Amino acid sequence: MTVVVGYTSTLEGEAALAAALAELADADEKLVVVLSRPSDPADANGQQEADAVRDRLDEADVVFEVRQVPPGADVGEHLVTLCVERAPRLLVFGLRRRLPEAHLELGAHARRILLDVPCPVLVVKSGDEATAR
Repeated sequence: MTVVVGYTSTLEGEAALAAALAELADADEKLVVVLSRPSDPADANGQQEADAVRDRLDEADVVFEVRQVPPGADVGEHLVTLCVERAPRLLVFGLRRRLPEAHLELGAHARRILLDVPCPVLVVKSGDEATAR
């Protein structure tokens, strides 16, 4: 089986990656990390981010694949399409905290993902904030 994680180099992205690693059921399960920074050969920061994630996963000794969202693609749509094609056991992504009066509002990407992916979704917050499933 596969666990997919939407990753950004933010506190939320780090929390999502850590949660996805913790969710791997066994050594044969594959982790697919989707970097939200579009792949662009001219973007040195995007390549550094990809290399840093690969190094971290090599150290974690897990089976993994790192993918980048294609230039011009919508991150939410890309994750939904990937989940439809790959049928993962779980999708994990991080969510920024919203203001208390807007606690039921989600960003466009999060809303699209939650409504359209055909698999269970684990949404994590950064730091000491609660994890919701």
